[in-house]
Amino acid sequence: MKKVLVVLTNTIEYKGTDQATGLWLGEATEFVDEVTKAGFDFDYVTNKGAFVPLDPRSFKYTDKSTMAIYSSSDFQQRALTNSLKPSEVHPEDYQSIYYTGGHWVMGEFPTNPELQSITRKIYQQGGFVTSVCHGIAGLLNVKDDDGNYLISDKKITGFTTAENILAGKRKDVPFHKHLYGTNEYVNFQKKRAYKEFAIQDGQLITGQNPFSARAVARILIENN
Repeated sequence: MKKVLVVLTNTIEYKGTDQATGLWLGEATEFVDEVTKAGFDFDYVTNKGAFVPLDPRSFKYTDKSTMAIYSSSDFQQRALTNSLKPSEVHPEDYQSIYYTGGHWVMGEFPTNPELQSITRKIYQQGGFVTSVCHGIAGLLNVKDDDGNYLISDKKITGFTTAENILAGKRKDVPFHKHLYGTNEYVNFQKKRAYKEFAIQDGQLITGQNPFSARAVARILIENN
């Protein structure tokens, strides 16, 4: 059975504030819904393991399928309560890794060497490295054995500055992914704000915003 490692966040609030943040629920549930229907298995991992908070604003965008997964004992136990620690993960068990978002993963995912190591190993064994929205932060600092960034010269996408402005969070995140589209390493792609958009470049599959989780999953499924 094909197996995906789904990466979630442990961060409860924006750094230096009392504003709640966490996993954007649909970015996990919509992806899981698609891959489950395709016969994939999956596990959940976080920076520290255990509890996963939810961004309260994400409940404005739930639907029947999201609520079905959210209310399931499997999601509540394995994702929200008892997510794996990176040290408990065996990369050889997975054919892909998927980084979900939530605004403050920007300050969490890029600085975790264990998650970077897991990502690199999955990529090196021919697996897919995927993300949606702010989850692109999990890919930014991953390097191969030669010291090259996995995203070097690759087409990627993620939450844009325009979308951060519309969300009222431009000043609350540590950096904006679109900036990586202006350096020598990355060819950043984007569509209209909050329009579903996902792109593949080799073993990398990335989605622009919360409404792109299913699109990322569909591309991954098509490649397996």
